[in-house]
Amino acid sequence: MPLVIDLNCDLGEGVGDDAALFPLVSSANIACGGHTGDAESMRSSVKLAIGNGVAVGAHPSYVDREGFGRRALDVDPAELRADIARQIAALVGIANGEGSVRYVKAHGALYNRAQVDDEVATALVLAVRDVDAGLPLLGMAGSALAEAATAHGSAFFAEAFIDRGYLADGRLAPRSSEGALLTDPAAVIERALGIVRDHRIVAVDGTVLEVSADSLCVHGDTPGASVLAAAVRTALESAGVRIEAFA
Repeated sequence: MPLVIDLNCDLGEGVGDDAALFPLVSSANIACGGHTGDAESMRSSVKLAIGNGVAVGAHPSYVDREGFGRRALDVDPAELRADIARQIAALVGIANGEGSVRYVKAHGALYNRAQVDDEVATALVLAVRDVDAGLPLLGMAGSALAEAATAHGSAFFAEAFIDRGYLADGRLAPRSSEGALLTDPAAVIERALGIVRDHRIVAVDGTVLEVSADSLCVHGDTPGASVLAAAVRTALESAGVRIEAFA
């Protein structure tokens, strides 16, 4: 069977070159008001996604526009659930006029917390189900989020990051640490092919991690993101890998 992988990207965040990235990816995680984004940016992003045949995903976060959603906030689970549901519903309301939201992937600190914190993971899953119980979630394999999704009857898909360094325990290296960001096209291509063909990632300390992924993520705000995405897509397709949305 031919190898198939999704390529997802955080878009609609007011950073990076969205117009260049949309034609290169198969799924777009669209900011929906928590860390950035408003009705105008969501509407524009949805139109770009539909025009390029890209699956639309909601990209909720902690309500933290000042910190771009990268600060882990202590929020009551019920309040967090309501905050997340409100963001997803905003994008769903806009996308229903153009297409449909097909999955949910959290942003920044909310994403990271949901991978390891059962309470946050459950709040995220329940928020998604409050809006649409049929929406799948995208996150890291073997995470608290994966377990919460399964426990509550939601579909879950696993992703791996091609532009971020990994620690030996499988977590992402903090952005402030050495090796946290991969910006060299050759290194990003090597990472992508290693995940898809060999199911492995080499951590920043040299540890080889076993991985299983339905999707590869490149961040829209990574320096040279469109160059990286183009290089990876070309390399994958040259290796016989089909790029296709998971949802």
